[in-house]
Amino acid sequence: MEEPVTEQPAPPPAQGEEEHLSLALANSAVALPGGRTLDLIGTPAQANHWLTLRGLAPVDAGMREMCAAQLRSLREQIRSLFAARTDGVPALPAAVAAVNDAMTRVPTAPLLRWDDKTGPYRTAPHPTTAIVDLALATLAADAADLLTSPEAERLTACGSPPCNRFLLRHGRRHWCSTRCGDRARAARAYARRTEQR
Repeated sequence: MEEPVTEQPAPPPAQGEEEHLSLALANSAVALPGGRTLDLIGTPAQANHWLTLRGLAPVDAGMREMCAAQLRSLREQIRSLFAARTDGVPALPAAVAAVNDAMTRVPTAPLLRWDDKTGPYRTAPHPTTAIVDLALATLAADAADLLTSPEAERLTACGSPPCNRFLLRHGRRHWCSTRCGDRARAARAYARRTEQR
């Protein structure tokens, strides 16, 4: 059983997270040494903060557990799709359906509103569920775009166990961070030393 970690700083963004919000979402649950995990969207407040930092929700969205659970569920489906892509295996139909469902939950156009003083205007609805639906649709569309783009060839899992993050590979680098790269090099050096004995 993995022990959740609440008071630990988030690791630096993996390569590609800044261009692809879905990659950042997939990496919002980080496996740490010692069987611990860091969940950046584990509570409604953390989920609201994560969405706010990425421009997907206002600070005062009032996220509830149901909304945070939807975000965590989409994260797991996107992780499943990324893992299938990097492993070269068929995707789970449920993961594909979850991404498609998230993309089709919101209207594609802002709704018409009418203010008695200023007249008609168009805007997206702003109850919390509409904010979350729009965020989920944005994240799902980004995942679909990434998986169908030429960049998908560069999608890889971090090569430093126990890390479970994904990144867009540049050159030969297969680690999501310097820390993971150092850990992988240290493990290889240790294996060489023990092999020589």
